[in-house]
Amino acid sequence: MSEPKVLIVDDETAILDTLRILLKREGFAVETAVGGQAGIDRMHDVRPDVVLSDVRMPNVGGLEVLLAAREMDASIPVILMTAQASLQTAIRAVNEGAYYYIQKPFANDELLAIVRRASESRQLKRENQALKTEIRRRDRGDLSRPIGRARKFTDVLKLAETVGPTDSTVLISGESGTGKEVLARYIHELSGRADGPFVSINCGALPENLLESELFGHVRGSFTGAVRDKQGLFVAAKGGTFFLDEVGEMSPATQVKLLRVLQEREVIPVGATEPIPVDVRIVAATNRDLDDEIRRGGFRSDLFYRLNVITLHLPPLRERSDDVPLLAEHFLKRFCATRGRELRFASDTLDVLQSYDWPGNVRELENALERAAVMTPGEEIVPGALPARITERAPQPLVQASLPPNPTLEIIERAYIHWVLQSESGNKTRAAEVLGIDPSTLYRKLLRYGMEGAAG
Repeated sequence: MSEPKVLIVDDETAILDTLRILLKREGFAVETAVGGQAGIDRMHDVRPDVVLSDVRMPNVGGLEVLLAAREMDASIPVILMTAQASLQTAIRAVNEGAYYYIQKPFANDELLAIVRRASESRQLKRENQALKTEIRRRDRGDLSRPIGRARKFTDVLKLAETVGPTDSTVLISGESGTGKEVLARYIHELSGRADGPFVSINCGALPENLLESELFGHVRGSFTGAVRDKQGLFVAAKGGTFFLDEVGEMSPATQVKLLRVLQEREVIPVGATEPIPVDVRIVAATNRDLDDEIRRGGFRSDLFYRLNVITLHLPPLRERSDDVPLLAEHFLKRFCATRGRELRFASDTLDVLQSYDWPGNVRELENALERAAVMTPGEEIVPGALPARITERAPQPLVQASLPPNPTLEIIERAYIHWVLQSESGNKTRAAEVLGIDPSTLYRKLLRYGMEGAAG
């Protein structure tokens, strides 16, 4: 077993040095941070087994460090130290989930004993969670690892399996259709919340007022048509996981309200005044470059940092072409099971599938194979049963040569949408499937980019 990692947080470097030497001699891997904010920042990099923090520090104190640790992973034991103990602070620390509250000055042996117990408690919780996960793997038939053997993909799965058993907030990035919701469900099934609900919503598929009602709920009479109270999805997901898909599509006003939920762990339904506590793990996903959105003013940086505790980036299917045959066989097997048919691929069909660029990623592959299976009268799927865009046209660049040498993200997205619409002969429903977005989202993008003619 590797050395337990201890993060020490204090605003006095002399104390940090003393405690670092003491704990290192006892076999701990020690990291230090000067001040509460530095401790919170280091926490996400170090992923400690135990946090040892002073209570009274300028600006950001030990209780804030405790709350940040609980938010990142509720199983991390946090030991608080103080030279000015008060009953009120001690009670609050215990209520917030502190493992131990020790008063300075303390004996070295006393502190070492507490840190050892905390480390052992952390290890025991990990082993119990691993055992529960293994039991769940055996007992539940619906827990299956997402399909893929490409290195870029398996690296993402390994990280997902590391963070899955925790309560850490996860942000999944990647192009539309890469399987972000599949990965989110896998993380949920690996967690201690697997017996709770998995609730999801596409933040780009609803107008702002309806999205807020779905997320936070509303009370009767709060707006026209609100004829009765409605429970929001944050409350409905109690004890489980809430998947916020396409979170980058949220309006600024909704982003502010989401930030408050993440900070306070409570929601206020539309039209209400009393907050409702929420107990839910957040997994968010986006196909946008949120760093770029922050620079452009389209996404709040404080919300991004709240969501971006753990980041998983799913590679596009064109970067894992070796996985295309695996996925194709999987989708075909599932289709045959549901339709009661026996189908197989012709020898050259998989070659055609593997040579295509798949701009719509895994979702486009699944839709193309379902069409091919439906269009196949016999038992063998030949290349001719595939959509024409796959067999009759070589992959084209998404940005035409006529575009500027350094186009913005908006110009590239507009060109891509235009290209997909052309390739689908103007069929916006099929274009939305290829793009991996809802038709309503495509409609808004067409209006946004001045393509009203196409939107009409």
